[in-house]
Amino acid sequence: MTRYWLMKSEPDEASIADLAAASGQTLPWTGVRNYQARNFMRDLMQPGDGVLFYHSSCPEPGIAGLARVAGHPAPDTTQFDPASPYHDAKSDPAAPRWLQLDVKLVRKTRLLPLAEMRQAEELASMRVLQRGNRLSITPVTEAEWQAVLARLDA
Repeated sequence: MTRYWLMKSEPDEASIADLAAASGQTLPWTGVRNYQARNFMRDLMQPGDGVLFYHSSCPEPGIAGLARVAGHPAPDTTQFDPASPYHDAKSDPAAPRWLQLDVKLVRKTRLLPLAEMRQAEELASMRVLQRGNRLSITPVTEAEWQAVLARLDA
């Protein structure tokens, strides 16, 4: 069963252009430090699931492309790297606390800005649009996925 996800990335860390330029157009999704988002990766996300690649914390946030989950979860290597901003000194290599998974580009799209998403009635229930939502990974319903695709392809 294919599931759909919205995954947020700050463009200065990993942008849709970085994904397009990466070897095999695939990047490891590292740095997730929220247990709920980690649990989505661990328990629900499967290779082939659709991804809305969302640029956040930038002048114009929004969906910048489409990707897919390209691998199974593995220990996030940044948690063990003292030079990484995502280092977690309490994470034990024998029982890693944090996970990463690979994401592969499907296609870059026009930017679907957050402001435009907020105006679309069919997207009103998207978690990314809910007040107080700060999760970097959120589930997307099939209806929301189709509504986003229709807007991107319009």
